[in-house]
Parts: sequence; C-alpha cells; structure tokens
Amino acid sequence: MTHIRVVAALLIREMSTRFGNKPGGYIWAILDPAAHIAFMSVIFMGIAKLPALGTSFPLFFATGYIAFQFYAAMCSFLNGTIKSNRTLLSYPNVAPIDAIVARYILQAATTVFVAICVLGAITVTVHQAPELYWPAILEAAFAATLLGLGVGIFNTVMFLRFPFYEQVFNIINRPMFLISGVFFLPDGLPGPMREVVLFNPLVHVVMLFRQGFYPQYRAADLDMFYLYSFVFTAIFGGLFVFTNSAAVARGR
Repeated sequence: MTHIRVVAALLIREMSTRFGNKPGGYIWAILDPAAHIAFMSVIFMGIAKLPALGTSFPLFFATGYIAFQFYAAMCSFLNGTIKSNRTLLSYPNVAPIDAIVARYILQAATTVFVAICVLGAITVTVHQAPELYWPAILEAAFAATLLGLGVGIFNTVMFLRFPFYEQVFNIINRPMFLISGVFFLPDGLPGPMREVVLFNPLVHVVMLFRQGFYPQYRAADLDMFYLYSFVFTAIFGGLFVFTNSAAVARGR
C-alpha cells in the first residue's frame, strides 16, 4: 500500500510539473503532434497524389506518427526520471522504481489521450471512416510503451553513470523517426534496404498499428516474435542495470 500511495503522489506531482495548473499544457500536448501531421501532409500532398495506404494523407501520417510517439515520448520522459527526482529519492519511503512507474502511467495516459483526440478528429473528416481493428491498435500501443519503458529504465541509469553515453544515444536516436516507417511502407522498399529497415523494432510497431486502421493492409514483413523479443530484452536489460545500480538510481 505504501508504494501505491507514493506512486499516486508522484503521479500528481509529475502531472502538475509537466502540465501546470492551466489547460494550456494539455492543449499543447495535442497541438504539437497535430501540427507535425499537418505539416507532413501538406509536404507530401505536393509530391504524390495518394498516400501509400488509403486516400487520406493526414490519416496515413497520423497512424505512423502516433505509433512512433508511444515509444519516443515514453523513452524521452523516462530518460530523466532519476535526475528530476533526486531530492525526493532521499526519502526512505520513495523507491526509484516508484518514480519510474509514475512517469510510465502519466506518459502512457497522455499519449492515449493525444491519440484519441488527433486520430478521432481525422477519422471523422475522411470521406469513408476506417473500420478499426482494436486488438492490433492496442497491442501496438502497449508494445511501443513497453519498449520505451525498457530503454528509458536503462537510460536513466546510464545517463547518470556515463554522461558521454547520453550524447551518443541522442545522436543514434535522432534519425529513428525517419527510418521507422512513419513516412513509408517497408513493403515498398527494395529488397536489401527493406531487410535493413526491418531490423528496427519500431517499424514493426508502426506496421501493426496501421493494420488496425487499414483492414486491407497485410504487412507481410511484420514479425511479432522479433518485436516482442526486442521488447522483453529491453525491459529485462533495463531492469538488470537499474536494480544493480542502487546508488546511481538514487541519484548519488
């Protein structure tokens, strides 16, 4: 019960710190992805007549962007968990894992809220509303948040122990948005390039998420075994580093 109360208190604190007491914080959480999707749609509408799937550019890019954000936003938010809560972690009742759990819940709920608002607004504007397949949508979102959780737990310790690693990770992570299938379908790439892209687990997350909005999309290259192998490896690796670095995890 103590851990539940601590997580609840940390959740309220994180929510207040991140969004404040004004609605502007929540509005910006929606406007930011909406602006990205609108910008990408305008650019690609000038290049091609139709998107790779369906007839709506905003829906195509939204399904890719939101699927990617379930991972990226989670990872980014968890990366600085220990740094941001050093003072609180000095209290005996507050465990480092409590801060991780609180941030995971808040970020997952925030991305779900953004997804409902953005995708809901787009689906009501398309000529023919998509027939949603919820199991694929929910599974993709959950797998992406778990992947972000594993990487974030690992990073929150490694960023403290090796500051240089933080710079390296940011450099490597920066192009992930471009190679995760947000702008394209892996199925349409040439053989060698497709094989390389499919090593990225986020490509499989995006393909699975899009299957929930496009019943005609078969995603022949989708490999759930590979995706979950990567997800569980990231989680167990992150937890191993986290639990074996108690002093670092305490922010010392």
